[in-house]
Amino acid sequence: MGKTISEKILSKASNSDAYVGDIVVASIDFAMAQDGTAPLTIRVLQEIGIGKVWNKDRIALVFDHNAPSPNEGVSKLHGVMREWGEKQGVILYDVGSGVCHQLLPEQGHVAPGGVVVGADSHTCTYGALGAFATGIGSTDMAVVFASGKLWFRVPETLLVSVNGKLPEGVYSKDIVLTVIGKITASGANYMAVEYAGDTINELSVEARMTLCNMAVEMGGKTGIIAPDRKTIEYVKKRLTKNQYQIFASDPDADYISQLEIDADDLVPVVACPHAVDNVKPVTEVEGTGVDQVYIGTCTNGRIEDLRIAAKILKNQKTKAITIIVPASREIYLQALREGLIEIFVKAGAVVCNPGCGPCVGTHQGIPSPGYTVVSTANRNFKGRMGSDEAEIYLASPHIAAFTAIKGEITDPRTRP
Repeated sequence: MGKTISEKILSKASNSDAYVGDIVVASIDFAMAQDGTAPLTIRVLQEIGIGKVWNKDRIALVFDHNAPSPNEGVSKLHGVMREWGEKQGVILYDVGSGVCHQLLPEQGHVAPGGVVVGADSHTCTYGALGAFATGIGSTDMAVVFASGKLWFRVPETLLVSVNGKLPEGVYSKDIVLTVIGKITASGANYMAVEYAGDTINELSVEARMTLCNMAVEMGGKTGIIAPDRKTIEYVKKRLTKNQYQIFASDPDADYISQLEIDADDLVPVVACPHAVDNVKPVTEVEGTGVDQVYIGTCTNGRIEDLRIAAKILKNQKTKAITIIVPASREIYLQALREGLIEIFVKAGAVVCNPGCGPCVGTHQGIPSPGYTVVSTANRNFKGRMGSDEAEIYLASPHIAAFTAIKGEITDPRTRP
């Protein structure tokens, strides 16, 4: 029987012939914790008496969810991370560096064929580079930091095949929201969500990251895409050591399920409150008044996304409160060089430092009760942005930018 890409990677990492359902102990290629999860990991390591991590060059701590610190309590936690990280000699991405899920691929810590774990559920983003990447808990991360290994049950794979040409106004965010709407928020529980097809091949690596980022929103263990020329070009510019291994699923691989999507039939969509799988064509909610728009996050805060927004916002004025957060310092600098930041500021938007911004609801734009928000993030359940009484719609940067100008949810295909 042939193997999926996930079975192949976990076989290599565990030095075994692994198939779906097998329990394997895999070697970890890189591990990360952020400022919401790292302090607990550090505490567990101290409690069990681990004085030295397994490999300081394969561990990163990222300050992104609450950066800059919004209060004294968070500042103390940041201090714990800095003190421990400097003592151990691990990689520190301090305030202003950006979102962990942008930084790890961007800084060359993710290689095709590797196994990457992060103490954050959206670690699955890195599957866009052909790695097996998944989120784990803080206590599990303590084990990884100490040993460089972790056990996994080899997941079943859901194959999502997308073929055809994307219509005008349809982006990768529309693809993944459409998939979630079809299979529901629990439709891929503990599965590897593998994307394939000529539409996927045409997408940029950045757009593929959007797809894999939201695998967890359908219950997935990871999202993954077989590497191609674009992938190799991306990683070769970034890997400090040019070491990677290309895996692809065999033609006779066993999939638990397959979903086929005709790209020509796709339309711009939004996920309506208060569930990611409450997906509707934008035409069904067009005209809904919006108080705040957020463009950024680990889902859609990359340079490609900012370019889409800037093209729409140029020489326009926003009617809704508009917050824009580049996903990393590198992206911020590129946006400055291209004049995108000036476009945003002149349009009336607020541009914040690289990081998670208001996505997790701790700072930089917590909506008022009763506010309606359009966000390019990945979650919209009650309280996600800090207010139980706000309503959050998820959409592409394309829809979000048009909505910011008009002050209501707008079908981008109807705008000049």
